Amino acid sequence: MENKEDILRRGRLSAAKSEEINAFTSSLQADRWIFPSDIMVDKAHTAMLARQGVIDKKDAAAILKALDSIGAGGVDAVDIPAFEDVHMAIESKLIKSVGENVGGRMHSGRSRNDEVITCVRISARKELLGLMADLLELRKAIVGLASNNMDTVMPGFTHLQHAQPTTLAHHLMAHASALDRDFERLLDAYKFININPLGSAAFASTGYPLDREYTTKLLGFDRPMDNSMDGVSSRDFILTTISAIAILETDLSRLADELVLWSTPEFGFVELDDAYASTSSIMPQKKNPDILELVRGRAGTVIGHMVAAFTIVKALPYSYNSDLQEVTPQLLRSFEISRSSVRIMTGAVSTLKINNEEMARKSTMGFTTATEIADTIVRATGLPFRTAHGIVGRLARGDGNPSLADVDRASMDMIGKKLSRMGLTEKALEEAKDPLKNVRRRSILGGPAKAAVTSKIAAEKERLKADAKAASGLAKKLAKAEGGLAKAVSDIIKG
Repeated sequence: MENKEDILRRGRLSAAKSEEINAFTSSLQADRWIFPSDIMVDKAHTAMLARQGVIDKKDAAAILKALDSIGAGGVDAVDIPAFEDVHMAIESKLIKSVGENVGGRMHSGRSRNDEVITCVRISARKELLGLMADLLELRKAIVGLASNNMDTVMPGFTHLQHAQPTTLAHHLMAHASALDRDFERLLDAYKFININPLGSAAFASTGYPLDREYTTKLLGFDRPMDNSMDGVSSRDFILTTISAIAILETDLSRLADELVLWSTPEFGFVELDDAYASTSSIMPQKKNPDILELVRGRAGTVIGHMVAAFTIVKALPYSYNSDLQEVTPQLLRSFEISRSSVRIMTGAVSTLKINNEEMARKSTMGFTTATEIADTIVRATGLPFRTAHGIVGRLARGDGNPSLADVDRASMDMIGKKLSRMGLTEKALEEAKDPLKNVRRRSILGGPAKAAVTSKIAAEKERLKADAKAASGLAKKLAKAEGGLAKAVSDIIKG
């Protein structure tokens, strides 16, 4: 028996699909995500068709009224599982409301191929702006914590071994710098997303006199895509966006990992707020950093989505193939994970308790001042740095707190001379062994000295303002376009 309800299959195909096939081909999660965008695209396309005289304005008014009602009812009022996708579900509901003689005209000059990717782009740019807003808050939280810890001395690490003294502010601003670049990449991805494929139809455009500049304006895109085959086939904007998100997730994972390590008794640098921890079902004393471990773990999930997206599109012939249906969920899930991860990290950083005393105590461990001692020897004696490096390397075999006599013995072994007779003093050596003085001497651009970090924080605050302004400008442009679309719809309905 022919399926009368399926307006898509009834012409060419007679056999109904089984439940298993419907489940296999379903894109329900992504369809729910793009539902609001689909309503927008339907409205813009209908308004353009009426403006171009492709459909009667009375028919357009009836279609737009019905779309208002369908949109207000929400995605749950549209029976997506009964159809191939959300697009056909909306069109079928529209036709049921106003009749096929009217509702059946909405799809003129359009294919699901250009429709779906237009919806994905609209949904993606909204998510991207949300992610950028979330990331701004995390960056602010890190800057705030750094501002309060300018004098918190701590050991810096290479190979996870004590290396040189630094400050918590300097360390945090390293993370801030990485997140700056993440924001820049997201902002850059936006321009690849915000171009309009609508009007590309199946891939060869259409014989209808569509005004693609008009739909571009109504939908807030920067410009229309200038090759219809590229319009329906390209997913590089998704690859660009997921790549940027994967890098962001990697940076979040590194921060989360450090906080997990620093919260252990072995480090004792920080304590997470109880809201960001769990306990054990058997060991009542445990305070486990589960939440940050999940942030760290989900970075791997996003990287997996990125690899999946690249793998799906790597060998597809032009133009449209249903394989592309599998790409959108990779983007959607990446947005979901990254936005929640950023918000989690913002909360964790904002409520973090710092153990200043333990950081300061451990900054003296592991002979972290060795480099400054070598530099002091160079300044005091004029020896080459490599020679001084060798002398201090011998001192590192000791307890990490060498006296001037210890230095003289090491230099006698190395060069046959006592450095105390070449200009090195006990006072200079003691100052070189002081972690705080080590930090203060590193005042060049990018260094941990208070003046350098203060300058970095000031620059970061200005960058945050500029980035917030850039994101706000994009959001305002979209809001203006939505207002223009609403007016165009209203004008047609009012007649």
